[in-house]
Amino acid sequence: MSKKNTIEANANRSRKIFAYIVLIFLTVLCLVWFYLLFLSATQSTAELTTSFKFTFGSHLVENFKNALNKTDLFRGLLNSVIISGACAILTTYFSTLTAYAIHAYDFRLKGFVFTFILAVMMIPSQVTILGFVDMLEFLGLRENYTGLIVPSIAAPVTFYYIKQYMESALPLSLIEAARIDGSGEFRTFNSIVLPLMKPAIAVQAIFAFVSQWNNFFVPSQIIIEKRELKTVALMIADLRSADFKSMDLGLTNMSIFIAIFPVVVMYLLLSKNIVGGLALGSVKG
Repeated sequence: MSKKNTIEANANRSRKIFAYIVLIFLTVLCLVWFYLLFLSATQSTAELTTSFKFTFGSHLVENFKNALNKTDLFRGLLNSVIISGACAILTTYFSTLTAYAIHAYDFRLKGFVFTFILAVMMIPSQVTILGFVDMLEFLGLRENYTGLIVPSIAAPVTFYYIKQYMESALPLSLIEAARIDGSGEFRTFNSIVLPLMKPAIAVQAIFAFVSQWNNFFVPSQIIIEKRELKTVALMIADLRSADFKSMDLGLTNMSIFIAIFPVVVMYLLLSKNIVGGLALGSVKG
């Protein structure tokens, strides 16, 4: 091996080591907050208010039993799973369907429709909230799951991401070949387009699920007031809104820790499609 090759090999090795160090640091930085949360979930209110300890407490089982018996947390988890799961499915499916229509069809107002959707993406939800509430009241969609699930179909950000991914992953020649073979439009979409878009759909499904899971403003102020319909975010907010002197910090931290699990499970279910399925979207025309 020449001296030049030796220098390049050492440089590549150094860059690789540096990259691993940075990745390990970022991983630890991300995981340390989960560790601190679990640490707090094992301690009592007295321990948390007097001094912070980096060792596990002895109140893990007690805090878990309190979360199970003193709150409706698991009812809130079920509500959040239903709402977030339905929103993730509807958001990704209809956003992909809309992106497919813009990508695969030529019509007179195509440019205007695309620009209009992007313009809607720039409008904060707080600006249109009064009209949104009036519409839900008129349609009778308040105080039920439907009022939170159905509006999630309109997701300009999800549409834009999938549309950009579709530009490189879905050649028009493939669609035209399917039409020549006699495939209907919905069959083409469901059988050909959706499998090719699986990586992008998986990413956006996670974003939609987490966004709805953490959604607090709309369910609390606009849609849901009945306790049996409250999501887990509202349940935890009720615990945190109590008088600080009487608030059970161990119970609150345990509730937050439990509420994280469905999001982690959602990521684990879709991570294979995100990492290993990227090649499914690369089709050469």
